[in-house]
Amino acid sequence: MTRSSSISLPPSSPFPPNSVVTRFKMEPMDIVGKSKEDASLPKATMTKIIKEMLPPDVRVARDAQDLLIECCVEFINLISSESNEVCSREEKRTIAPEHVLKALQVLGFGEYIDEVYAAYEQHKLETMDSLKGGKWSNGAEMTEEEALAEQQRMFAEARARMNGGAAPPKEPDSDQTLDS
Repeated sequence: MTRSSSISLPPSSPFPPNSVVTRFKMEPMDIVGKSKEDASLPKATMTKIIKEMLPPDVRVARDAQDLLIECCVEFINLISSESNEVCSREEKRTIAPEHVLKALQVLGFGEYIDEVYAAYEQHKLETMDSLKGGKWSNGAEMTEEEALAEQQRMFAEARARMNGGAAPPKEPDSDQTLDS
């Protein structure tokens, strides 16, 4: 990221001329290993979010939607960069939620911290609920023996695919007898 004091903000900008926000200018390669074209958000999802936030009788031009999406990408880059700096100052290697909250404060978005923290807490609850249900759970519990048999079957299928697509030998069902 480069620091630039030559950013010109519109006269109605909510940020003071010498605030942290006005001193930062993201460059296309500031996103590690990505070009600016690679860093985007799903357009359909963003369009849905934009429409949900507006009254039903308000329409948004495609150019305006694209601009809003670009603003969101730049905002995420800004928060990520500042979060990384907060993390580095604390000599940590992993950005934690508290680093993001501190970055919001440093960048002048302190009024959003309570709302962001509430959303984070809600996310944690939803994540814990889904983990309790099991990522692969389909509602039916397997015994350990059934799980082991299923695992062995899956390994055999994978082995067969790796060995040229030959189907694994079928195991006879325990219900069937050998003499027909």
